[in-house]
Amino acid sequence: MGQFIRQPSVKSGTVLLSEPFMWDSNFKRSAVLLCEHNEEGSLGFIMNKPLNMQVDELIGDFPEFDADVFFGGPVQTDTIHYIRNVGDLLEDSVKVAQGVYWGGDFDKLKFLIDTGLILPQNIRFFVGYSGWSGGQLLEEMGLGSWVVAPMDANYLFKSEPEYLWEKVMSNKGDTYSVIAQVPDNSSWN
Repeated sequence: MGQFIRQPSVKSGTVLLSEPFMWDSNFKRSAVLLCEHNEEGSLGFIMNKPLNMQVDELIGDFPEFDADVFFGGPVQTDTIHYIRNVGDLLEDSVKVAQGVYWGGDFDKLKFLIDTGLILPQNIRFFVGYSGWSGGQLLEEMGLGSWVVAPMDANYLFKSEPEYLWEKVMSNKGDTYSVIAQVPDNSSWN
Protein backbone atom coordinates (compact mmCIF):
# COMPACT_ATOMS: atom_id res chain seq x y z
CA MET A 1 0.00 0.00 0.00
CA GLY A 2 1.27 3.45 -0.88
CA GLN A 3 1.53 6.16 1.71
CA PHE A 4 -1.36 8.62 1.72
CA ILE A 5 -0.16 12.20 1.38
CA ARG A 6 -2.56 14.65 3.01
CA GLN A 7 -3.29 17.66 0.82
CA PRO A 8 -3.80 21.11 2.36
CA SER A 9 -7.24 22.52 1.77
CA VAL A 10 -7.92 24.36 -1.47
CA LYS A 11 -8.48 28.06 -0.90
CA SER A 12 -7.79 31.42 -2.49
CA GLY A 13 -4.15 32.39 -2.22
CA THR A 14 -2.71 28.91 -2.72
CA VAL A 15 -0.79 27.43 -5.65
CA LEU A 16 -2.08 24.54 -7.73
CA LEU A 17 0.69 22.43 -9.26
CA SER A 18 -0.25 20.14 -12.13
CA GLU A 19 0.73 16.51 -11.75
CA PRO A 20 3.93 15.80 -13.71
CA PHE A 21 2.33 13.85 -16.57
CA MET A 22 -0.74 16.02 -17.21
CA TRP A 23 -1.74 15.68 -20.86
CA ASP A 24 -3.54 19.01 -21.20
CA SER A 25 -0.97 21.27 -22.89
CA ASN A 26 -2.55 24.36 -21.30
CA PHE A 27 -1.60 23.08 -17.86
CA LYS A 28 1.46 20.89 -18.44
CA ARG A 29 3.88 21.58 -15.57
CA SER A 30 1.91 24.65 -14.58
CA ALA A 31 1.87 26.55 -11.30
CA VAL A 32 -1.50 28.28 -10.94
CA LEU A 33 -2.13 31.02 -8.40
CA LEU A 34 -5.68 30.42 -7.18
CA CYS A 35 -7.31 33.84 -6.70
CA GLU A 36 -10.90 32.80 -6.09
CA HIS A 37 -12.37 29.54 -4.81
CA ASN A 38 -15.91 29.00 -3.59
CA GLU A 39 -18.91 26.75 -4.18
CA GLU A 40 -19.67 28.53 -7.47
CA GLY A 41 -16.25 27.84 -8.94
CA SER A 42 -12.56 28.68 -8.97
CA LEU A 43 -10.37 31.14 -10.85
CA GLY A 44 -6.61 31.46 -11.09
CA PHE A 45 -3.67 32.41 -13.29
CA ILE A 46 -0.83 30.24 -14.62
CA MET A 47 2.31 31.92 -13.27
CA ASN A 48 4.91 30.15 -15.39
CA LYS A 49 3.89 30.50 -19.05
CA PRO A 50 5.35 33.76 -20.48
CA LEU A 51 4.01 34.82 -23.89
CA ASN A 52 7.14 36.66 -25.09
CA MET A 53 5.39 40.01 -25.50
CA GLN A 54 5.04 43.24 -23.54
CA VAL A 55 1.78 44.58 -22.14
CA ASP A 56 2.01 47.87 -24.06
CA GLU A 57 1.96 45.81 -27.29
CA LEU A 58 -1.48 44.46 -26.37
CA ILE A 59 -3.22 47.57 -25.08
CA GLY A 60 -3.30 50.57 -27.40
CA ASP A 61 -3.53 53.42 -24.87
CA PHE A 62 -1.17 51.87 -22.34
CA PRO A 63 2.00 53.71 -21.21
CA GLU A 64 5.28 52.36 -22.57
CA PHE A 65 6.08 49.64 -20.05
CA ASP A 66 8.61 46.83 -20.21
CA ALA A 67 6.47 44.23 -18.40
CA ASP A 68 6.04 40.67 -19.62
CA VAL A 69 2.67 39.11 -20.33
CA PHE A 70 1.83 35.55 -19.29
CA PHE A 71 -0.74 33.02 -20.48
CA GLY A 72 -3.14 32.99 -17.52
CA GLY A 73 -5.22 30.14 -18.86
CA PRO A 74 -7.53 29.05 -21.67
CA VAL A 75 -10.65 30.92 -20.50
CA GLN A 76 -11.49 34.31 -22.05
CA THR A 77 -8.15 34.80 -23.78
CA ASP A 78 -9.41 38.17 -25.03
CA THR A 79 -9.06 39.61 -21.49
CA ILE A 80 -6.07 40.94 -19.57
CA HIS A 81 -5.66 40.60 -15.80
CA TYR A 82 -2.93 41.80 -13.46
CA ILE A 83 -1.44 40.83 -10.12
CA ARG A 84 0.97 43.06 -8.23
CA ASN A 85 2.93 43.27 -4.99
CA VAL A 86 2.60 46.99 -4.17
CA GLY A 87 -0.24 46.80 -1.68
CA ASP A 88 -3.41 48.79 -1.59
CA LEU A 89 -2.45 51.38 -4.22
CA LEU A 90 -5.49 50.52 -6.35
CA GLU A 91 -9.11 50.70 -5.28
CA ASP A 92 -11.23 47.58 -5.89
CA SER A 93 -8.25 45.22 -5.68
CA VAL A 94 -8.33 41.89 -3.87
CA LYS A 95 -5.60 40.72 -1.49
CA VAL A 96 -4.97 37.13 -2.57
CA ALA A 97 -2.00 36.29 -0.32
CA GLN A 98 0.69 38.11 1.66
CA GLY A 99 2.18 40.64 -0.78
CA VAL A 100 -0.09 39.57 -3.67
CA TYR A 101 -2.97 41.74 -4.95
CA TRP A 102 -5.30 41.05 -7.89
CA GLY A 103 -7.00 43.62 -10.11
CA GLY A 104 -8.06 47.12 -9.20
CA ASP A 105 -8.86 50.40 -10.95
CA PHE A 106 -7.33 50.16 -14.44
CA ASP A 107 -7.11 53.91 -15.13
CA LYS A 108 -5.30 54.48 -11.84
CA LEU A 109 -2.99 51.55 -12.69
CA LYS A 110 -1.98 53.32 -15.92
CA PHE A 111 -1.36 56.53 -13.94
CA LEU A 112 0.80 54.71 -11.34
CA ILE A 113 2.81 53.09 -14.13
CA ASP A 114 3.19 56.37 -16.01
CA THR A 115 4.48 58.12 -12.86
CA GLY A 116 6.87 55.27 -11.96
CA LEU A 117 5.08 54.21 -8.77
CA ILE A 118 4.56 50.72 -10.23
CA LEU A 119 7.61 49.21 -11.95
CA PRO A 120 7.79 46.08 -14.15
CA GLN A 121 9.11 43.99 -11.24
CA ASN A 122 5.98 44.90 -9.20
CA ILE A 123 3.34 43.51 -11.56
CA ARG A 124 2.48 40.55 -13.80
CA PHE A 125 -0.05 40.68 -16.63
CA PHE A 126 -2.05 37.66 -17.80
CA VAL A 127 -3.99 36.97 -20.99
CA GLY A 128 -6.99 34.83 -20.08
CA TYR A 129 -7.44 32.87 -16.89
CA SER A 130 -7.88 29.35 -15.58
CA GLY A 131 -11.40 28.58 -14.44
CA TRP A 132 -13.33 25.69 -12.96
CA SER A 133 -17.08 25.41 -12.43
CA GLY A 134 -18.47 24.61 -8.98
CA GLY A 135 -16.99 21.31 -7.73
CA GLN A 136 -14.87 20.76 -10.86
CA LEU A 137 -11.53 21.61 -9.25
CA LEU A 138 -12.18 19.35 -6.25
CA GLU A 139 -13.14 16.57 -8.63
CA GLU A 140 -9.89 17.02 -10.56
CA MET A 141 -7.96 17.00 -7.29
CA GLY A 142 -9.67 13.75 -6.34
CA LEU A 143 -8.30 12.28 -9.57
CA GLY A 144 -4.77 13.41 -8.62
CA SER A 145 -4.48 16.13 -11.28
CA TRP A 146 -3.40 18.87 -8.86
CA VAL A 147 -1.17 19.32 -5.81
CA VAL A 148 -1.82 22.24 -3.46
CA ALA A 149 1.09 24.35 -2.15
CA PRO A 150 1.30 27.54 -0.11
CA MET A 151 1.82 30.76 -2.08
CA ASP A 152 4.87 32.96 -1.64
CA ALA A 153 4.99 36.34 -3.43
CA ASN A 154 8.56 35.53 -4.50
CA TYR A 155 7.22 32.74 -6.72
CA LEU A 156 5.49 35.31 -8.87
CA PHE A 157 7.80 38.31 -8.65
CA LYS A 158 11.32 36.90 -8.15
CA SER A 159 11.41 33.38 -9.66
CA GLU A 160 12.32 32.32 -13.17
CA PRO A 161 9.08 31.07 -14.78
CA GLU A 162 10.70 28.05 -16.49
CA TYR A 163 11.79 26.63 -13.11
CA LEU A 164 8.77 27.65 -11.04
CA TRP A 165 6.83 24.36 -11.16
CA GLU A 166 9.90 22.42 -10.04
CA LYS A 167 10.78 24.99 -7.35
CA VAL A 168 7.33 25.04 -5.73
CA MET A 169 7.05 21.24 -5.91
CA SER A 170 10.51 20.84 -4.32
CA ASN A 171 9.67 23.34 -1.58
CA LYS A 172 6.86 21.02 -0.45
CA GLY A 173 9.57 18.53 0.60
CA ASP A 174 9.49 14.76 1.08
CA THR A 175 7.84 12.87 -1.78
CA TYR A 176 7.20 16.07 -3.70
CA SER A 177 10.94 16.76 -3.98
CA VAL A 178 11.24 13.46 -5.83
CA ILE A 179 8.26 14.31 -8.08
CA ALA A 180 9.91 17.64 -8.94
CA GLN A 181 12.89 15.75 -10.37
CA VAL A 182 10.79 13.75 -12.86
CA PRO A 183 12.01 14.82 -16.31
CA ASP A 184 9.56 16.83 -18.40
CA ASN A 185 10.19 14.81 -21.54
CA SER A 186 9.70 11.35 -20.08
CA SER A 187 8.71 8.68 -22.56
CA TRP A 188 7.38 5.24 -21.87
CA ASN A 189 9.54 2.59 -23.62
